[in-house]
Amino acid sequence: MSTATTHTLTVAADKAGQRVDLFVGEALGLSRARMKRLFDEGQVRVNGRPAKKGLMVAGGQQISVTVEETTREAVPDADFPLVILHEDASLIFVDKPAGRPSHPLQPGETGTVANALVARYPECAQASQDPREGGLCHRLDVETSGVLAAARTREAWTSVREAFSGRAVDKRYIALVTGPLADEGEVDVPLRHHPRHPDRVEPAPHGAEDAREAVSHFRVLARAQDYSLVEVRILTGVLHQVRAHLAGVGAPLVGDALYGGREAPELGRFFLHARSLTLPHPVTKEPVRVQSPLPQDLVAELGRHGLTLPETAPEGAALGAAPGAASGATGPSP
Repeated sequence: MSTATTHTLTVAADKAGQRVDLFVGEALGLSRARMKRLFDEGQVRVNGRPAKKGLMVAGGQQISVTVEETTREAVPDADFPLVILHEDASLIFVDKPAGRPSHPLQPGETGTVANALVARYPECAQASQDPREGGLCHRLDVETSGVLAAARTREAWTSVREAFSGRAVDKRYIALVTGPLADEGEVDVPLRHHPRHPDRVEPAPHGAEDAREAVSHFRVLARAQDYSLVEVRILTGVLHQVRAHLAGVGAPLVGDALYGGREAPELGRFFLHARSLTLPHPVTKEPVRVQSPLPQDLVAELGRHGLTLPETAPEGAALGAAPGAASGATGPSP
């Protein structure tokens, strides 16, 4: 079910000279992706005519924006086997399996982590700003396994989202790659959606208006032949960031055909696992660190190449460990 609402915005004098897409996005609290769709569909009009994103607004201008509002709440799904890594009165950390989406994209869709969350924790349905997200504070690709954080209250969700945007969250991934790769390094390359392939991202040309800042730190944990087992910490949260950044430096993920990775027929997915998440607790403000064990399908893939994940891979300064976070410890439960 959907309804369309038309908003009429008047440009204040202090907003004159701002780009229209930034002005509208800020005024209505819309994401970049949502704004792009509105401009592509001609739903943003200045003086009655469809506007282009780069237009500079003038004081006193009237801008109309037609937004289609769709109710897409996550339907409770009690059949989804939900593995809880940590829970308290504010937060829930789940172990997402590979092959399962984080949240539904279509009305009535089930089989996602969000569906399972609202079945077991009904309060999550009201925690996130978008009801379909079932309280999730971030998301993982369908084929990526590992730690996902969800909130049980709107206050907790807002606090964690602010921590993500303020780079106060430590997100670490384990990846298996092939190709030449330094022992450690940083990839600071803005990304954007590929103009001809919307299902992937690419390095953004200098000055591109749709570029999103993306910064990743990596270090190699083990090597065998031309395979490298890598820990990656991402400081930002761009779609496919780990996959695109490692492919961009010549070391794509094993099994990641979309970004040129080597085939892994026995694995059946790309090798990427969200190993740990450290964030400030929304109530105590103390760091909470939750870790997910490496799934057996990834352990088996490592074994095929004579590799194992070191039992203790300390989160050292090279990857900028979260201040005060104790490696291997789960934080307080208020």
